[in-house]
Amino acid sequence: MQTAPTSSSTERSEEAAPSRAADVGRIVTSSFRPAWWLPGPHLQTLWPSLIRPRPQPALRRERLELPDGDFLDLDWTPGTSGPLVLVLHGLEGSVHSHYAAGIMRALHARGLRAVLMHFRGCSGEPNRLARSYHSGETGDVNHVATELRRRHPDIPLAGVGYSLGGNVLLKWLGETGGDNPLAQAVAVSVPLRLDRAADRLEQGASRLYQAYLLRSLRRSVGRKFRSRELSAPLALHELRRLRTFRAFDNAVTAPLHGFRDAHDYYARSSSRPFLGDIQVPTLILQAEDDPFLTRDALPDEQELAPAVTLELSPRGGHVGFVTGRWPWRPRYWLEERIVEQLHPLMRTGLSAAT
Repeated sequence: MQTAPTSSSTERSEEAAPSRAADVGRIVTSSFRPAWWLPGPHLQTLWPSLIRPRPQPALRRERLELPDGDFLDLDWTPGTSGPLVLVLHGLEGSVHSHYAAGIMRALHARGLRAVLMHFRGCSGEPNRLARSYHSGETGDVNHVATELRRRHPDIPLAGVGYSLGGNVLLKWLGETGGDNPLAQAVAVSVPLRLDRAADRLEQGASRLYQAYLLRSLRRSVGRKFRSRELSAPLALHELRRLRTFRAFDNAVTAPLHGFRDAHDYYARSSSRPFLGDIQVPTLILQAEDDPFLTRDALPDEQELAPAVTLELSPRGGHVGFVTGRWPWRPRYWLEERIVEQLHPLMRTGLSAAT
């Protein structure tokens, strides 16, 4: 199971970039238009998280045992056949996150099956091992995708990742290149450079998101190491002093997953250096006003493989993208755009396979 890579992905990418200069991906402008009643990145980010109802089709949970003795929980939409979409949630997310509930419902409505992979410890029960999940851990998604392909060798398989899950998805696509089992991928609101995301979340109103997520992370770490006979990376009473992502990643993420420190973790786990090696058709949906990321973290076209399209919107926030004429009739553009992207190829692939 992969933890930290053995060489610097940033250096590898910078060395390879000149040879790709004449054959690169695209950066295009999104058609998204924000709702007039949700101006600014923070309202776009908070509305779906705080206000949106989260009904879902009846889901089936499966526990997948891992070779290292740990487990992953998968949640499946109804159905036993048809194209399949693997969904990866964001930091401290789950199947109950607003974006996960929305895309699972939207995919099911259009005749596509969806399976959400909970990262270790995110399904409501602490995982068994001291290690957990992080933004660059691609071993688990590779294991799940390989298992899905083994079970269903003749159906189209796509991937959708949000935020941290989007970073994991893109990094994995770049690592595996032409050996990746997906037919198509979509990544949303990705922290393409983790160091710049950490910088942004220490500024202005974005500190509120940092505080909220860190409370959840500290609670998760404390609950696991109190309930299982495991050696914690620090005294648990010291968790309360970890008030920034850099502090948390230095004290918890790095030592648990084989990194020297937060700087090493960010450099080796960011997905941006891997974008030039992706061979699966991939769409990245990103807002320039994302309060989780600085504008300079976005790549140039020269960094994108020909299979990659970066679709930029001036507005949209972080996993927001809410439109609609009136507040009582909002439209959640993200899942409309994702289904629009996936549905034709997935249905075509199914027809070809059958």
